[in-house]
Amino acid sequence: MKNPILIIVLIAIGFVLTLESTHQFAASPQPNNPQTGTLCEKGERVIFSCPVKRPAKIVSLCASKNLTSETGYLQYRFGLPGKIELEFPKDRTGTQQKFQYTHYFRAQFDLTEISFTNNGYEYQITDDYNGEEKPAQTNQGVSVTAPGKPKEISFVCRTKPKADYTDLQAVLSNGGN
Repeated sequence: MKNPILIIVLIAIGFVLTLESTHQFAASPQPNNPQTGTLCEKGERVIFSCPVKRPAKIVSLCASKNLTSETGYLQYRFGLPGKIELEFPKDRTGTQQKFQYTHYFRAQFDLTEISFTNNGYEYQITDDYNGEEKPAQTNQGVSVTAPGKPKEISFVCRTKPKADYTDLQAVLSNGGN
């Protein structure tokens, strides 16, 4: 019997290598002065950022300080400081229409998801807490689903993410609609 963990790791590595070989993961201009532990520049707001377990990279969702539904920008970045592998969208105009935000909260239950699609790949940044489970469960990171593939690849946060979802409901369209 084959080792299922080894198979999953090999599939994830192959997925990342395949993605990195496409033009959409070409190196982009690097942030001038990234904040510690994120890919967001010093003058940007950190919406979500954490180092992921495997591969040893950082996932960040950064915004301009003046982000509203009409002004500013939102940008997803994946990679390492000085070596960003994916920045979406490249153009910083009209970015608010490219992301969706979903938030559900009740006692012992808090689900947050920010999603977008890039070249057919579906991305979901999640920050979920379920205190109804014993022990309580958290799910934080980013999941990517390739075009035509039913299975997603998850990049789980290694540490608690830096997160600030203030005003996102007013800025982004609701993914639940």
